Amino acid sequence: MRYYYKSINGGKVGMVGTILILSPHTDDGELGCGGSIARFVDEGKEVYYVALSTCEKSVPAGCPIDILMHEVRKATKVLGIENLLLYGFEVREFPRLRQNILDALIEIRKEINPDIVLAPSSYDTHQDHKIVREETLRAFKKCTILGYEQPWNNITFNTMAFIPLKKIHILKKIEALNCYETQKDKGYFYEDFIKGLAQTRGTQIEEEYAEAFEVIRWVIR
Repeated sequence: MRYYYKSINGGKVGMVGTILILSPHTDDGELGCGGSIARFVDEGKEVYYVALSTCEKSVPAGCPIDILMHEVRKATKVLGIENLLLYGFEVREFPRLRQNILDALIEIRKEINPDIVLAPSSYDTHQDHKIVREETLRAFKKCTILGYEQPWNNITFNTMAFIPLKKIHILKKIEALNCYETQKDKGYFYEDFIKGLAQTRGTQIEEEYAEAFEVIRWVIR
């Protein structure tokens, strides 16, 4: 079974109102679902973006220690996100900090009460991403949860849900990722890769572009 996100009634889809993007580190949300974020914003959805780490230990030599905090603010602004929450959990230490992360996610749930949560998938091999996915499932039991795709971290991926996108949404995703000057040398930031993956997922549902997701939990109200 596959699920498709289709707009109806002038851009409103079902009872979806508030969407939460959970990004373990700055840039994960844009990489995994930046095109979908651009579409949600265009449709007037209330979108919240949470980055649990600003990755100060991973900052390239010679850059200000808070550079990624500035880059994520620029990137999310490009996508039209007005609700940005940044946390200071230490990069690559999420397994040790999982209870604190769960506590933070529960507080986020109480404050935002999202309808849909987009988070790392079950197939993501990064230790921080794995913890976020596991604690998301605990913290957001009443929400639909979709796992976004990051091929460089995935051995495999279950493409069970698709969000069709227009070219403008992919261009917004690329523009947002270009805000990450410190990450631009990584292959998965390249424009050709981003477009190619979106075209591949679009081909699977006979659309020009799309992003694919794992269905972790599907709640129909």
